[in-house]
Amino acid sequence: MSTRNGQPRVQLDRRLLIGSATLVGVAGLVGGIGMVLGGVALSSAAKQWVRGLDRPPSETAKVILGRAKAATAAGTKAWQSEAAFGH
Repeated sequence: MSTRNGQPRVQLDRRLLIGSATLVGVAGLVGGIGMVLGGVALSSAAKQWVRGLDRPPSETAKVILGRAKAATAAGTKAWQSEAAFGH
């Protein structure tokens, strides 16, 4: 079969196209289920890890923030004393 300008017309096998689309859809569904299961496993592991800590993460964050503030204050004080004495 050819078109009006004489070039051959492309013939597609609809069964193969439908089969490939079905397989891609099934693979996407299976991949999505796999990602959900992996997320559940990681979430469960993270919860167990947090339960095993000596103190909660929020308390650890407060301690680290306090240390950062103290270091900032010390650095500012040193910088100001250096600028005042002109060293």
